[in-house]
Amino acid sequence: MAPIPGPTPDPVGQPQQRPTLTPRELEILRLWLHSESKTVAASELGISLGTINTHLIRIRAKYAAVGRPVADKSGLLVRALQDGLVSLAEL
Repeated sequence: MAPIPGPTPDPVGQPQQRPTLTPRELEILRLWLHSESKTVAASELGISLGTINTHLIRIRAKYAAVGRPVADKSGLLVRALQDGLVSLAEL
């Protein structure tokens, strides 16, 4: 896994705070972003859809806690790209 770069500056030049995600949250986020659905991601990981949803709720809460709320998959994709958690080449 490549090192995660520092925070990306926002439009006015101030660094954005990045939430601290656990290794499991990162794994689930990345797999879900690459998958067709939460159901597919859950199946690939051998966990329930409820577990996927719980992790995604916690990830969204962590982004909201640092002032960068997201409401849906596209919002999480943007945040993951901004924070260097995924790259366009991976997608």
